[in-house]
Amino acid sequence: MIKRKELAAMIDHTNLKACASAKDMEKLCAEAREYGFKMVAINSCQTALCHRLLAETPVHVGAAIGFPLGQQIIAAKAFETEDALKNGADEIDYVINQTAVKDGDYGYVRHEMETIVALCHKYGAISKVIFENCYLTKQEITKVAEIARQVRPDFVKTSTGFGTSGATVEDVRLMKSVVGDAVKVKAAGGIRTLDDALKMIEAGAERIGTSHGIDLVKDLTD
Repeated sequence: MIKRKELAAMIDHTNLKACASAKDMEKLCAEAREYGFKMVAINSCQTALCHRLLAETPVHVGAAIGFPLGQQIIAAKAFETEDALKNGADEIDYVINQTAVKDGDYGYVRHEMETIVALCHKYGAISKVIFENCYLTKQEITKVAEIARQVRPDFVKTSTGFGTSGATVEDVRLMKSVVGDAVKVKAAGGIRTLDDALKMIEAGAERIGTSHGIDLVKDLTD
């Protein structure tokens, strides 16, 4: 069985609610410190606050970009990304433009990915590409994963948690089968129990995005 510290180090502790307050961020960051989570996943406007709250700790600050629909133009996502990085983000999770995918405009998808990944590399930050698989066919997931394998973000990610469904074991396996060892996989959306998380990890996920991280680790030993 996986140990508490091992699982905690794979968890992105999440609060992406539109109504999240400064006090909510203080609570999120305090929990991340206490349990040893890898990152706090937040809306980009909370980046500077969380960076201050987590200074001198190993917990990363992860800003969500183009969240949750991904329908901003590339320049807007790039501006939001760089602003978050300048304000202390260690990681960027951005949502792809699903309209471009549906239109078969994979050149746009690639250009967007290259732009965001390059900015993350410039600042030494981790890049994650959110597919939002609930809106994509298996063929579309495969195509975007193939682009990611070439562009080399650090992670491809299943979901925002705000779509019609979240992570599935089947999608994690599919994404991992395409990207191989070139890119890691993050499972997010609807992961509420330890059993959920372990199934995603077994399928190939190396990060788990969840607002239920404490529930996932509380019954494990160190």
